[in-house]
Amino acid sequence: MDRPQRLVATSAAGALLDARARRLAASASTVLVVGACTMVNASEMVTAPGPPPPEPMPLEDIADVVPRAEPPSASGNMLEYEQSGGWYRVLETSSGYDETGVASWYGRQFHGRRTSSGEAFDMYAVTAAHRTLPLPSYVQVTNLANGRTIVVRVNDRGPFHDPDRRIIDLSYAAAVKLGMAGSGTTNVRVRAVEPWQTRTSRW
Repeated sequence: MDRPQRLVATSAAGALLDARARRLAASASTVLVVGACTMVNASEMVTAPGPPPPEPMPLEDIADVVPRAEPPSASGNMLEYEQSGGWYRVLETSSGYDETGVASWYGRQFHGRRTSSGEAFDMYAVTAAHRTLPLPSYVQVTNLANGRTIVVRVNDRGPFHDPDRRIIDLSYAAAVKLGMAGSGTTNVRVRAVEPWQTRTSRW
């Protein structure tokens, strides 16, 4: 093969290699982008709370729960349990419970997940989480900053963040009714209401 032919062959081979390299680079870029999107979406779904959603309904439509006698939940009523490094003992009865502390609320990042009682969490229902009250229980929560009150049904365990201050985690709807959805936390009085609930049916 003479020199011009060898140059043409070399150029063609180089062009073919460049094209293959570009295709491989494009494929690698596609894989990286898809992987990044997948990781971002998973992170957003699992951990990113985002801004609070709009109010689910007018305040006047968020009514107190009507307390009724219920059997103890099949789950969540153990004698004691450990969570986040702390040990908690579940009360035998809700009778006489009355405490003042900080309330927080939880919403869409937990919407649809299973609560400690086994029920699905509904951010638009008037419910709450408490560390030691029997499941379920009924309590009246008073926002000490504005005087608003609401009766909620306790069907979950928590809060476990800052447990020395926080005594109850409210659903989003309950937080809206109490006027604390924007601030995130507020000082409250939590008082159990009848009918008293018990940890076990034998108590």
